[in-house]
Amino acid sequence: MNWLDRSIAAVSPRWAYKRLAWRSGMEVFDAGSRGRINHNWNPSQSPNEHMKATERSLIRARAQDMERNSDIGGAILSAFDRNVVGTGITLQSKVSHDLPGNIEGEFNRQIERLWKEFCKAENVDITGTQSLEEIEDMSIRRYIVDGGIFLVKVYVKNTKFPFKIQVRSVDELDTKNTIVTPSQGNRIVEGVEIDQHNKPVAYHFKKVDGYLLNSVETVKIPAKDVIFLYKKTSPQQVREVSNLATALPRVKDANQFVEAVSIKERVLACLSVFIKKDVPSGGAGRGVRTSSETIDYSGVSLAPGMIGELNPGDEVQTVVPSGQASNAKEWITTLVRLTSAGIGLSYEAVSRDLSQVNYSSARQGLIEDRKLYKKLQKMLIERVLTPIYLEFLDAMVLTGQLNLPKYQQNKEQYTTHAWIPPGSTWIDPLKEVKANETALASNQDTLARICAERGEDWRDVVAQRAAEQQLIRELSDPEPTATDIPKEGADNEPDEENKDAEDADDAA
Repeated sequence: MNWLDRSIAAVSPRWAYKRLAWRSGMEVFDAGSRGRINHNWNPSQSPNEHMKATERSLIRARAQDMERNSDIGGAILSAFDRNVVGTGITLQSKVSHDLPGNIEGEFNRQIERLWKEFCKAENVDITGTQSLEEIEDMSIRRYIVDGGIFLVKVYVKNTKFPFKIQVRSVDELDTKNTIVTPSQGNRIVEGVEIDQHNKPVAYHFKKVDGYLLNSVETVKIPAKDVIFLYKKTSPQQVREVSNLATALPRVKDANQFVEAVSIKERVLACLSVFIKKDVPSGGAGRGVRTSSETIDYSGVSLAPGMIGELNPGDEVQTVVPSGQASNAKEWITTLVRLTSAGIGLSYEAVSRDLSQVNYSSARQGLIEDRKLYKKLQKMLIERVLTPIYLEFLDAMVLTGQLNLPKYQQNKEQYTTHAWIPPGSTWIDPLKEVKANETALASNQDTLARICAERGEDWRDVVAQRAAEQQLIRELSDPEPTATDIPKEGADNEPDEENKDAEDADDAA
């Protein structure tokens, strides 16, 4: 009830009840009803970002705890690790062969060779501990658990690759910095400085002193030098929220249920004996236990084969809940299904339990899972890998390691490239091969897309097949030997006897 209804209820409860009853009867949507069924459903109506700010850190801490201690959490993250980055996302330079100097794709070979060297840990990472593939893996993991991650572009001196990447956690943002700069019209929300259009202008990080974060000093980094990988779900959103927010309650329930069942089964497995003594009937005297000799039960626990002694008159009362062991599998399966559905994966992808699927259902689940993996791959390519690659090209041209004539004038042609995600196989390769053959023959599909799904470039496949077929022809049809070649001047005409025999056969 609002303040008016409460005031009326204080004077006339009947009148207030009638007002509430009539208002409930005139409501259009059940979801908007304030009746008895929705009495405790009163979410906050404050702006979305304000609500998230108070819970963001707590959700992230709980997600990180799940990452460390939960089997289900580890299974979720392993599914993304295996299928999003996998064996790595490969670069293929597509510089046009029409550009002067790009003889037989020489520019492409130079760029790909330098990029492969740049991706090593000692060249790409400012700390020299992670290769680019490992940074991609960690980025996806932190995107799922923390909700986001920062990749900062930095430059160093006296090295072959001056451009490097510094990985920073969202925990490093200085959320206490709320300085407003009226002259520029900017404001700082949770460590992110935004302009009047809510566009990030700079990020304010805590200064690192050794292994600790200084909560007083702040480092400001312009937004153009920062890649902030996070998922934005509302127009007002500025900061990240863990992608496991909806899954955390179900994972917590599963962990507590498994722990309770485990404790119950361990207690039942403990074969223990308790010695119960009668209550003494006589007065104080020899052989009669006095109150000073009472056994203290605090801190006592069950152990296999233990023999316990009870105080006179005490009994052992046990509570053995029924049902946990019998329906444990069904209940845990239900929790895992809810958790998997909340993050967009199938139950089989998380649990690795394939006992209840057939070919059709397994393939359908795999198709839906791959849609999510491809979406994350596209996000990783467009928001992380492509900006890093473009910055890498600029650095290589400026340092003279890439000699690309008129690079600034033809930059769009020089930066043309493609990314090939890791390939994947299907459940029944024979059926997929026949389907691809039919699709190609009927012009419903292309070789480029089919090869891309397997993590290969169709040009490489065609070139390799042509080379193999050429080698097969050379080995199958060897050149004629010297004995097979007729000598010069030799009489190649048939002899007279053979000629007469052939003529007789023709006449017959």
